[in-house]
Amino acid sequence: MTVLRDEPLAAAFDHAARGYDLLTAANPGYHAQLRRSVRRLGLPRYGEGLRVLDLGCGTGASTAALAEILPGARITAVDASAGMLERAAAKPWPDGVTFVHTPAESLAEAGVNGPFDAVFAAYLFRNVADPDAVLTAVHDLLAPHGRLGVHEYTLSGSRADRAVWTLVCRGIVQPAATALGDGPLYRHLWRSVVDFDTADRFADRLRAVGFDRVRTLPLPGWQTGITHTFVARRAQPEPAE
Repeated sequence: MTVLRDEPLAAAFDHAARGYDLLTAANPGYHAQLRRSVRRLGLPRYGEGLRVLDLGCGTGASTAALAEILPGARITAVDASAGMLERAAAKPWPDGVTFVHTPAESLAEAGVNGPFDAVFAAYLFRNVADPDAVLTAVHDLLAPHGRLGVHEYTLSGSRADRAVWTLVCRGIVQPAATALGDGPLYRHLWRSVVDFDTADRFADRLRAVGFDRVRTLPLPGWQTGITHTFVARRAQPEPAE
């Protein structure tokens, strides 16, 4: 199976948007783990006055986690799928939350400009064609010492973790998605994780584009060794001589 990218992937998410919340709700701890990853950013409590970019917001689960943990923050939530974004924007949101339809590769063209105090990206980077280019753009959007939080399926590298991931996808997720008419997207989900970086490799990507204080933190439950939070910081530029 070919991994979906760009317009075909956005179209697949458009089609899946109607049942997406139902499927994620069946994942034990899905929303709690997003909130855990937001807390791991270590931002000031309540987030008063902070500018936060939610990159690849989907139907708004990551946006909700940010709004709950950082209720005073101004959140810009973006996604390449119009269908997913429509679902997200239709939900009730506090003041300060805005939604923008744009791919992660085209933030500047859509008028999404920094500096942001933090960028949060859940389940995004294995779905973009050039993760390094998107990470570089994110780095440049952050204020000095701004925080990046990535919540992503990144296998530890062990055969056991790959086996668990395959068992869950083929035994539970793919049959449910196929019943909703979204089998191709969730077959992509399995393949995109298997083909993407291990956790160590993704941490190396972060360092390579200029992030420091990179930490790789496992998430609890059945996804231990499968899903990780990555926390990093944009370094302070060296003063000009």
